[in-house]
Amino acid sequence: MGPPTRSAIKTPVLGGEKLKFESGGVALTVIIAAIYAAGVVFLAPISFGVFQVRMADALLPLAALFGLPVALGTGFGCFIANFYGGLGIVDVVGGAFANFVACVLARFIGGKTILHRFASCLVETAIITLVVGSYLSALLDVPIEASLLGVFLGSVVAINILGFSLLEALYRSGVAKRFVEKG
Repeated sequence: MGPPTRSAIKTPVLGGEKLKFESGGVALTVIIAAIYAAGVVFLAPISFGVFQVRMADALLPLAALFGLPVALGTGFGCFIANFYGGLGIVDVVGGAFANFVACVLARFIGGKTILHRFASCLVETAIITLVVGSYLSALLDVPIEASLLGVFLGSVVAINILGFSLLEALYRSGVAKRFVEKG
């Protein structure tokens, strides 16, 4: 018989219960990371700078449905893609951190109702705007207001319009039903 397909890690921070990460979750993490990184690099002219629209950020709302694999995938994908942007380690680590935290918070808000799903998108937009907008202001030597506005507008397009539409399409098509019942 082959190796087991899931691993269990005891997590005292989460109350001692076991955190399970199935092989499907690993595969989803890798797929999301690859799509995210490719999307950012392929659309580099609009993915970097003070005023940016990261179309790959449309993947972030999927964390409300798929959870940790999306949080890790968008974090790793951003980590990889931001090497291409040339703004240095602050952008590489800061962007990955912002994506991961935004997705984890979106998962906690959940996706049971359309209002929860929309609220999770708003929280993701707020986190990305505050974290990325703050450090871009310093790195690019622009006023904080301009940096926050540029990241905010791009996030509204990518997360709240495209990403929320993608998430709702999964719910309305019935694809999400099997994932909601699991977790």
